[in-house]
Amino acid sequence: MTIAATAKIHPSAVVDSGAVVGAGCIIGPFAVIGPEVTLAERVEVRSHAVVTGWTEIGDDTVIFPFACVGEIPQDLKFKGEHTRLVIGKRNRIREGATLNTGTEGGGGITRIGDDNLLMTGAHVGHDAQLGNHIVLANQVAIAGHCIIGDDVIIGGLSGVHQFVRIGRGAIIGAVTMVTNDVIPFGLVQGPRGELDGLNLVGLKRRGVERADITALRAAYQMLAQGEGAFMERARRLSEETDSAYVREVTAFILGATDRSFLTPQ
Repeated sequence: MTIAATAKIHPSAVVDSGAVVGAGCIIGPFAVIGPEVTLAERVEVRSHAVVTGWTEIGDDTVIFPFACVGEIPQDLKFKGEHTRLVIGKRNRIREGATLNTGTEGGGGITRIGDDNLLMTGAHVGHDAQLGNHIVLANQVAIAGHCIIGDDVIIGGLSGVHQFVRIGRGAIIGAVTMVTNDVIPFGLVQGPRGELDGLNLVGLKRRGVERADITALRAAYQMLAQGEGAFMERARRLSEETDSAYVREVTAFILGATDRSFLTPQ
C-alpha cells in the first residue's frame, strides 16, 4: 500500500494493500478502495462509495456516496480480461453513478476526460470515451463503445445506443433515446431522438463568433435540403466552406463510424 502522509482515511474505510493514495486525498467512512486503484492528488471518495478494478483517478475528482467506479463490464463477452478505467481531473461523480472498465474487444480502456459532471445514477459503459466539460444529467445511460465529444450536455433519463458518436458541443434533450451519431453542435430531442437544429444557445454561451454561427446555420440548411444524399452534401460542404466549425462538422460526418446519422429534419 502506498498512502501519502497528507491523505485522510476514515477508520471504517477499506483500502486494499495494493492501492495508491495520493497527497491530500480524503476517503470517507465505509468507502472501499480496491487493490489496483490509483488516486492522484486531492481525490475525495465519500462515504459508501466503491472504487475498484484497474482504475486511475485524476487530481481533485470527487466521488459521491454509493457511486461504483471501476467494476467489470456489463458485457456477456467479458471473460475476466485485465482492462482499465481512466478518469481525468476535477470530475464530479455523483451519488449512485456507475462506471465500468473496458473490454479486450473494445480496446481495453474506458476513458473519462477532465471537468465532467456525472449526475445521480448516470452510467458509463465499457470502452466508452468521454471528453471534457461534459454533463450527464440524472440517470443518463451511455452504452458501451460510445464516443462523446467535449462540451456535450445530455438531459436526464436519456440513453445513448452502443457505438454512437456525439460530436463536440451537442445537446441532447431529456428522456431521449439516441440511436445514431449526432453531428457536432447538434440539438437532439424527442423520445426517439431527432436532430432538430443546432445548439445555438451553447454556441453563444461559448462566445463563438456570429460569422461562424451563421456559417453553421447555412451548413445545416444545406445538409437538410441540399441536392444529393446526406454524405454527398457533407463532402460538398467540406470542399466549399471556409469555416473551421463547418469543417469540424463535415469531418465528423465523413469520419469512421459504426452507426448511421441522425439527419436534419
